[in-house]
Amino acid sequence: MDISNLVQTVLIYALPVVFAITVHEAAHGYAARHFGDDTAYVLGRVTLNPLKHIDPVGTILMPLMLYFATSGAFLFGYAKPVPVQFGRLRNPKRDMIWVALAGPASNFVMAIGWALLLVGLLAAGINETFFLKMAQGGVLVNLVMWAFNLFPLPPLDGGRVLAGLLPRGAAQTLLIRIEPYGFFIVMALVLAGIVSTWWLQPLMAFGSQAIGLLISPLTALLR
Repeated sequence: MDISNLVQTVLIYALPVVFAITVHEAAHGYAARHFGDDTAYVLGRVTLNPLKHIDPVGTILMPLMLYFATSGAFLFGYAKPVPVQFGRLRNPKRDMIWVALAGPASNFVMAIGWALLLVGLLAAGINETFFLKMAQGGVLVNLVMWAFNLFPLPPLDGGRVLAGLLPRGAAQTLLIRIEPYGFFIVMALVLAGIVSTWWLQPLMAFGSQAIGLLISPLTALLR
C-alpha cells in the first residue's frame, strides 16, 4: 500500500465526501420538518455541521478498512441516518417519498455544482491538479451517492420511495419484513456486482450526460 497515494486520495476526496453526506442528511431533516416532522430539527440534525452526521464507524473506519483490504477497489460507508417519524408527516405515505428523495436530490445538485466548479477552473486557466481532481471527485462522489441511494430497497432512500408508491399492504410488507434484512441484501448484491452493473453504472452514465446537458450553455459560452 502506497501511503503517499492514500494520503493524497484522502485529501482530494475529504471535502467532497464531507459535503456530500452532510448536505444529504440535512436535506432529509429539512424535508421532514417541512412536511410536519420536526424530530431531526429538535435533535439538531438539520444542520450543515458535519460532526452531527459523521458516524465514526460507517463514515471513517469502514471506508478506510475496505480501502486497505481491497487496495481501493471497493469502498462503502454511511453517515448517521437522520431520524424521521413518518407517522408525524401530514400525509405519511405521500410525504415519505419527498423526504426520501430530498437526500439524493441534494447530491445531484451538488454534482452539478462541482461540475460547474470544474468548468470554471478550466476556463480560468487554473491547471492545479489537486483542485481539478477534487472537483472531478466531487462530481463522482455525489453521482455515486445519488444513484446508490435511489436503489429501490430499504433502508436506502429508493426503498422508501418504492414503499410510498406501492399499495399499503405491499408497502408494509416491504418495510416490516424486508427492511430489517435490507442492509445485508444490499451488501450481498453489491459484492456480487449486481448493483454496480445493473444499477450504478447505467444511472451514473445517465446522470453524467444530464449534467453535461444542463451545463452545456455555460461550457459553450466559455469556449
